[in-house]
Amino acid sequence: MLEVRDLHKSFRGVHAVRGVSFQARDGEVTGLIGPNGAGKTTILRMLYTVLRPDSGTMLIDGVDAASDRRAAQRRIGVLPDVRGLYPRLTAREHVRYFGRLHGMRGAELESRIDRLIALLDMREFADRKSKGFSRGQQMKVALARALVHEPHNVMLDEPTNGLDVATSRAVRQLIGDMRAAQRCVLFSSHIMQEVAALCDRIVILAQGRVVLAGTPDELRRHTGLDDLEEVFMAATGTAAERIAAPDSTLAAAED
Repeated sequence: MLEVRDLHKSFRGVHAVRGVSFQARDGEVTGLIGPNGAGKTTILRMLYTVLRPDSGTMLIDGVDAASDRRAAQRRIGVLPDVRGLYPRLTAREHVRYFGRLHGMRGAELESRIDRLIALLDMREFADRKSKGFSRGQQMKVALARALVHEPHNVMLDEPTNGLDVATSRAVRQLIGDMRAAQRCVLFSSHIMQEVAALCDRIVILAQGRVVLAGTPDELRRHTGLDDLEEVFMAATGTAAERIAAPDSTLAAAED
């Protein structure tokens, strides 16, 4: 489980994250959505310990991610916004390297690599060096290395960006499988159909704040709107102040 309490982050006086609090629970998929500049990627980077918050608390299975980074890192798998592949390593070598960083060796590691290569349809380029990979190929490698150690908590920043239809479908199925296995999944996406299909809970951000949070049905009831895209537009647009007054953000965000 991931828990964020009153998180703040500024860059040279610009407030990127302003008092954000939410939970992402085991056995659920939590969507972190918002317009560009809302603070989604900054929050994810703090959760996976690349950035330090100015204040606030981040707990990963009860471990404070700011004060005990190594313990927190062992509990997470991350697909970051920047894929960061090493051009001289093959796709398979990337995944093997990350598995070894998590203490995996031998037949178990190789078996997991093979399963991910098959699942993400990477056979054609698995043993090619990554220099020159397409955007979709880079995404597949980054996703495989995030999942090789079968982390309990998974954070995915735009996981289907750049993927073809078949692989996007496979990724969605993989996310569903992780939920069924009672793992915790937190992901950001700009594809509202994907959010509607996958998410058990949704946290909507605007200008560094949580403006609305809850289950899809709770958000629909709260706004009186049936379509989640319309809910999103209302929550992040000119109606945000009315919808997200301090006493009206759904209690579901804090349960």
